[in-house]
Amino acid sequence: MSSVIMRSANLSDVEPISSIYNQAVLTTTATYDYEPESLDRRVAWYQEHVSLNLPVFVAVAEDGEVVGWSSLSPYHRRPGFRFTVENSIYVASGWRGQGVGQLLLEPLIMRGSQLGLRSIIAAVDATNEASLRLHARFDFREVGRFPEVGFKFDRWLDVVYLQRKLSLERGSV
Repeated sequence: MSSVIMRSANLSDVEPISSIYNQAVLTTTATYDYEPESLDRRVAWYQEHVSLNLPVFVAVAEDGEVVGWSSLSPYHRRPGFRFTVENSIYVASGWRGQGVGQLLLEPLIMRGSQLGLRSIIAAVDATNEASLRLHARFDFREVGRFPEVGFKFDRWLDVVYLQRKLSLERGSV
């Protein structure tokens, strides 16, 4: 995929990140949100990631269009979970199935190891076969399946939890 580059996101990327997410809210079960989020909420999300030193990456096409994004977020706020994060990966609808997800997931794993994290968790809708295959390619293993815990588009949805254990960098906890 030579026409797409990966880089760390900056504040000017927040609007396209929000647009990609909101499109997924309205048309997919990749998120169980029902309503598009405001740009102010996404800005606060981005600023929190910066303050926590958690990565947000964007995939950018040759013309400068942001065509996907990924991030690591706290799994839980309790201190005992501080070495575990949850990933998010969203690709613009016209770019799905072209390898953008792979470009977005690989740096999350590398950055997680550099940060001394122990595990990345992915919560994936059980019908999202593309996301399940993507995570499997990067050695995520299914660790749980919760039947009918989500509800969207007038149907009950199952969530599959996947985990990727990370190699701790030398000198990490």
